[in-house]
This record gives sequence, structure tokens and C-alpha cells, in this order.
Amino acid sequence: MKLKYALLTSLLISCSTLWAEPSNRAFISNEKDDTVSVIDLKTNEVVSTIDIGERPRGIGLSPDQTQLYVAISEEDAIAVVDVATLDIIKKLQSGDDPETFDVAPNGHIYLSNEDDAQASVIDTKTGDIIEVIPVGIEPEGVAVSPDGSLVMVTSESTNMIHVIDTAQHKVVKNILVAARPRGLAFSSDGSLAYASSEVGNEVAIIDTKTLSIIKHSAIDVPNSKPMDIAVSPDDKTIYVTTGRGNSVAVMDAKTLELKANVPVGKRVWGVDITRDGQFLYTADGVSSTVSVVDTSSLKTIKTIDVGKFPWGVVIDD
Repeated sequence: MKLKYALLTSLLISCSTLWAEPSNRAFISNEKDDTVSVIDLKTNEVVSTIDIGERPRGIGLSPDQTQLYVAISEEDAIAVVDVATLDIIKKLQSGDDPETFDVAPNGHIYLSNEDDAQASVIDTKTGDIIEVIPVGIEPEGVAVSPDGSLVMVTSESTNMIHVIDTAQHKVVKNILVAARPRGLAFSSDGSLAYASSEVGNEVAIIDTKTLSIIKHSAIDVPNSKPMDIAVSPDDKTIYVTTGRGNSVAVMDAKTLELKANVPVGKRVWGVDITRDGQFLYTADGVSSTVSVVDTSSLKTIKTIDVGKFPWGVVIDD
């Protein structure tokens, strides 16, 4: 009985570690003051500030959400932060000028090296760059499909989305889109991908089986320069930050019909959505704020002062 009890206790401890409670915080990379702001989701207050490194932009979490990754562009590195303690554990070499990245289910980081027209793949366990994949000029947005089989990368100057097969680490399709593509996001089942084009002021829907565009639409918002994209948990709605439009465009995920336009701060860039789909958090670059949007009322319910030129947002909930 003692042996069975010990085994059961060990199993419970193991499971509690595997399914550790989320920190219920949002992390914001502040490009112009080299910090990450930490926001408590319950109070919507900044509870800590991390001195992260030079020019932080892309930001994300490990699959188990125990580590925070931040692209520090001027150091050609990815800073790794312990989510529990907020201590910087190490810095991974990333190739030249890392900007945006996404984390695959196996833990690999896929990132855009803007100045080198390439995407790099980092094994976070070893810290090694295991692949370098040529893409178009000025790669920007990166998104990994939910099953990890595909990676999409936008190239701003080539006006393309490059589709990478992760089994081969090769580009298998180049998709021409409207001018200066920026953000990318997948539906929860990976059947669709969404891409924003800043200069073209357009959002496109891509069928991931045929790797072709099945729908595209302009965003009818004054001064719109679409940037980042968040998909609602039920896959019915997409939320697109409009950059100089200073708002979040709320669009039907299938028809791309504009359902609402929610004012936020100036030069809005990054966005993330809570797991329950109730709130959006946006990085308002010129305002140096984060806006909290209630997706039920479609109103900004809180504006939070953060560091200078907030760029990226990731939520741990």
C-alpha cells in the first residue's frame, strides 16, 4: 500500500507540474525602452517591469507556458524568461535582426530575420539554430499551424506569404498578396490562415489544404494600415489592429464583413486575446499604452500605461 501511495503521490505531483496554473498576466514588449511590462489580468495594472535587452519586439510563450521568449533585435538574440520568477534565464542566438516569431508545438522557435531575407529555426532545448530557410525580402510575420506541420512567413517587400513544410524545412508555396503583408494567424483547427497587408489595406483568407486565397477584403476604416491579427476561440471573428487607424477592426472570420471598429491608442500594433475570448489586449505604440477591449460590448474598458513604444503582446491565461 505504501508503494502504491508513493506512486500515486508522485503521479499527482508530476501532473500538477505538467498542468501548472497560468500566471494570469499579459506580457508587453516595449521597443524603445528595452523592457517588458507585466500586467495582472485581474486588476489590469502593471505589476512588474523586466529589463530585457536592446529593442524587444516579437514575444511568445513556450508550449507549457513556463518560459517567455522575447526577440531582442539589436542583440540578435531571443531572451528566455522564467514566467514564475520573471528572471532572465539565458539568451539564445537567433541570427541577424530577429523580429517576429512563433513557437511550434514541439518547442522550436520559427522567426523572421528581417535584414537577411530568411527564416531561422531554433531548437530551444539545445539553443542551436537548426535550419535557415531563404524567404522573400524583409520577412515580417510568422505563424505556426496548430499541428505544427506548416509555418507561414510574410515578406513585406516581396508581397508574398511563404509556406514552409516543417518536415522538410523547405518553402513549398509562395502566395502573392496585397502590398506589404504583415500579420498572420491560423484558425483553431488550422484549416484557414489569415494575413494582413499594411499598404494594400487588406485581409486575405488562405485555405491551408489548397494553399490558395479563398477570400480577400479591404478594411473600410479611415487611415487603416492593418497589422496584427487575433482569432476568436470559436473561429467566428477575427480582430485586426489597424496601425495608423488607431483601432481594432472586428471582422466576420468567413465573409470578412466589417462588424465593428473599436478605437484604441495611437499606432496600434500587437494584439492577443484571452483564452475565453472575452478580452483583447493591444499594444498602442505611439501612445505607450495597452488597451483592454471587451469583446462583448466592443468597447475599450481600460487603458494601461506601459513602456515606450509597446510592440508585442502575449497573454498567459
